[in-house]
Amino acid sequence: SELIRGFLLSGMPCPSSCPPGLLALMAPGLALMATFSLPSQAGDRRALPVEKPPGVKGRTLILLDVNTKSPVRIISENFLSLQLDPSIIHDGWLDFLRILSFIKLGRGWVGPSLTQCLPKRRECLAISLFSFPFAVDIVRSDIALDKQKGCKIAQHPDIMLELQREKAAQMHLVLLKEQFSNTYSNLTLTARSLDKLYNFADCSGLHLIFALNALRRNPNNSWNSSNALSLLKYSASKKYNISWELGNEPNNYRTLIGRSVNGSQLGKDYTQLRSLLQLIRTYSRAHLYGPNIGRPRKNVVAFLEGFMKVAGGAVDAVTWQHYYIDGRVAKVTDFLKTRLLDTLSDQIRKIQKVVNTYTPGKKIWLEGVGMTSSGGMNNLSDSYAAGFLWLNTLGLLASQGIDVVVRHSFLDHGHNHLVDQNFNPLPDYWLSLLYKRLIGPKVLAIHVAGLQRKPRPGRVIRDKLRIYAHCTSYHNHNYVRGSITLYIINLHRSRKKIKLAGTLRDKIVHQYLLQPYGKDGLHSKSVQLNGQPLAMVDDGTLPELKPRPLRAGRTLVIPPLTMSFYVVKNVNALACRYR
Repeated sequence: SELIRGFLLSGMPCPSSCPPGLLALMAPGLALMATFSLPSQAGDRRALPVEKPPGVKGRTLILLDVNTKSPVRIISENFLSLQLDPSIIHDGWLDFLRILSFIKLGRGWVGPSLTQCLPKRRECLAISLFSFPFAVDIVRSDIALDKQKGCKIAQHPDIMLELQREKAAQMHLVLLKEQFSNTYSNLTLTARSLDKLYNFADCSGLHLIFALNALRRNPNNSWNSSNALSLLKYSASKKYNISWELGNEPNNYRTLIGRSVNGSQLGKDYTQLRSLLQLIRTYSRAHLYGPNIGRPRKNVVAFLEGFMKVAGGAVDAVTWQHYYIDGRVAKVTDFLKTRLLDTLSDQIRKIQKVVNTYTPGKKIWLEGVGMTSSGGMNNLSDSYAAGFLWLNTLGLLASQGIDVVVRHSFLDHGHNHLVDQNFNPLPDYWLSLLYKRLIGPKVLAIHVAGLQRKPRPGRVIRDKLRIYAHCTSYHNHNYVRGSITLYIINLHRSRKKIKLAGTLRDKIVHQYLLQPYGKDGLHSKSVQLNGQPLAMVDDGTLPELKPRPLRAGRTLVIPPLTMSFYVVKNVNALACRYR
């Protein structure tokens, strides 16, 4: 939870009912991806004068400026959110969520001061427990944790944790077998389990979004809501502040239950759920999200169109999922391919086209994103290399106006998680924590100029240096309002030099350079910040994320195959002075 609260520090104010079905940690952020193709940039595209400093080859020097007058996008302050996998019930980790390490990790998303996030600034954590591939039931329990007051930290002996890790490893093999054979066992969620989940979210300063089971069907294929109604009534009796969803990847139901559910039918099911919520006073104004479809291929786009025709007005945001590559066949070089990094842009446009056709202006969430599918691969999807895809995903989504992204997963049975089973933060956790601490919700346009080799005729040149710009988070009290944060991905195998120009010229810069730590290189599960290894100080304390100050006017030198953040101080940017 401390890790989660750290993320919440830069999170957005969450209404009394946040979007359903997600316990998501969201960070306010503005991001714009820049390539060296000037016509592709948003905002003012005036070319910058290019001067060759003595001793520097022109083609290696990049001049960078940012439009500081107005943002090109404003996204949710809960932009970066978090998801928990249903496997935590199967493999037993649910019972360990309330230990100090998890609470501290969760609070990392929130930030150092809980008074800033609770109750007005509560982040959202997405926990999809009633979702594909499990059919989940809610069962009352006489030993439910009734009327729990405050944040209760559980204590578990080391021997219990070791036994749990062994159990989780065995269950991981069972879940993989079910996945590959496409035959899944049912999962029962008790009232006590729900109490534990809610306590974890509440203790971490997160808002719970809960995905109800959509696989329960009547003979006419309509949704059987009797089980969901029992859960809603129980949650209301405990006065749990929850948002809701219905199902997960409904376009895949044929492979699960032998019958398909089309978009129009799911739209009717959502309309039915909205009516149920309005009948229960506690949830009459609760947020509802969906349909949480898979990648927008042709048949999935048609599914979304059918859903939007019927239920576009019933949901508070439209959701979909994206996983880049099959984790069973992934290689480290896959995470460096610019073509792979760019696949998300086309999917965003497809989703936006459908949503804007039926409900112009409706918010869109990428609710469920991972670098690899099929549980990921050890030493790849949980390594430093996966961060290139993850950071680029955040930049692309923000620059194209996606309101919230929900990362799968905080902890699960595979290798896409942010925290391992020894409660150690993995590289993507540290990357996300820096993002939440430094990035605000206003996206700024970037202007880039420099001398480059002329592209060969007929050859597509995809840029390996990606630059995004944001107003610095208002909640980071180390920087005055009007400061700007850049974050840069260098996929080149050589260093790159960037000279700040225009409004950024001759300003003091704070560098946050993330590099792999140890002999494993890109496969490393540990990272260093400005040369110092990052690790928890103890079970309850995150380390201080110290920047490296650079003198005013200094050229930024970006090492090969790295990710970095740069806070340009005291710019007094008009776009960033006010919330």
